Amino acid sequence: MTTYRSWAYCPASRQNAIKPAWTDFDLHKETGSLLPFGNGRSYGDSCLNSDGIVIDGRLLNRFISFDVEQGILRCESGATFADILALTVPKGWFLPVTPGTKYVTLGGAIANDVHGKNHHQDGTLGRHIRCFELKRSSGKKLICSPEKNTEFFAATIGGLGLTGFISWAEVQLIKIPSSFIEVETTAFHGLEEFCALSEQANVKHRYSVAWLDCASSGKQFARGLFMSGNHIDCDKKSKSALHEPTISIPINFPKQAINRYSIRAFNALYFNKNRLSAGKPTKQHYDDFFYPLDSIGNWNRIYGSQGFYQYQFVVPPSKLVVMEKALNKIVASGLGSFLAVLKEFGDLKSPGMLSFPRPGICLALDFANRGNITLKLLQELDHLVMDAGGAVYPAKDVRMSSQAFQSYFPNYSEFEAYIDPKFSSDFWRRVSDKKT
Repeated sequence: MTTYRSWAYCPASRQNAIKPAWTDFDLHKETGSLLPFGNGRSYGDSCLNSDGIVIDGRLLNRFISFDVEQGILRCESGATFADILALTVPKGWFLPVTPGTKYVTLGGAIANDVHGKNHHQDGTLGRHIRCFELKRSSGKKLICSPEKNTEFFAATIGGLGLTGFISWAEVQLIKIPSSFIEVETTAFHGLEEFCALSEQANVKHRYSVAWLDCASSGKQFARGLFMSGNHIDCDKKSKSALHEPTISIPINFPKQAINRYSIRAFNALYFNKNRLSAGKPTKQHYDDFFYPLDSIGNWNRIYGSQGFYQYQFVVPPSKLVVMEKALNKIVASGLGSFLAVLKEFGDLKSPGMLSFPRPGICLALDFANRGNITLKLLQELDHLVMDAGGAVYPAKDVRMSSQAFQSYFPNYSEFEAYIDPKFSSDFWRRVSDKKT
């Protein structure tokens, strides 16, 4: 038995695991429920299978082929984005879509159909997957693509690992002139000002995102820093690969360290420090722009041994008032986050059946686990999101109800037809009301 946990430390699961070293392993002899496990960077329980077995794919991290002229990479599903970037960036190619950490596996990124700062231009990762091999518990192997086994292709992208095990995948990369991004930062006050900045920036910038102060009220309510950027050309000597973490958190912080006063102080300091340099374009290494938290090893320990909840939700563009109500609740609770990320999703549709992004405004933030007081706030936010016709991201969730899930993803019953009979997860048993 091995302990597996999500990145949020909440929950941990002690369970059986198989760790294949080669992609020709056989699943049909396994008894009990199965679930792929990537690198454990999901924040909730979509990567856990407490009643069964996880297929730990981290040893399956080899590259199969790389067409340097066309930017087409095929590799095993356990390769992390860090592995991929180390190979491709020096050759002038970058990931088409990336979340806020490079320590996710390609298989996990497909299963959660990750999105990034360029959703308005490039959509989700699923739009850039050319094909993959899906291993079913029956022993059958399916090559899935937009042209072949299209239903399984659609169900597996964003399918939370429930349709089978992705053994390898092929992705179309994007060409870059260097490893640097030119970034413009603008301070804003209020969600309407954020939307105006987003509309302007999305026309001329591939990437845009905002940091939001979720602790201040009054005249400082909904203030933030809007950042937009593009890949730029520069000295070829600076076409470097990834940076490694510069510091690491050695122990879990005491829970008293995260409180309304420390959060408010950090938010005020961060805003005031960075607004002074706003307005002047800066050159940033892609690691600093895309993966600021990766520079801090084990940063999840900041929230203590009880862990934290991350809550990421989207509401339609016409429901900005709902986002404001949600933010007011968060500020009033004093349970807000050091890092709240606000961005706009475009209208590029993913091929994934259960893909989370949809047109609207998206907010993601962390809440230290304070038991019932935290759960009560999240339940109140759920009601706002459901009433607005929005959705919460399953990859960040550990307490979504079946009612909420079916509201967020009304096509869930269509997806169910493609679930592998032996595959399940803690998340799926909860949201589908299935106990086995």
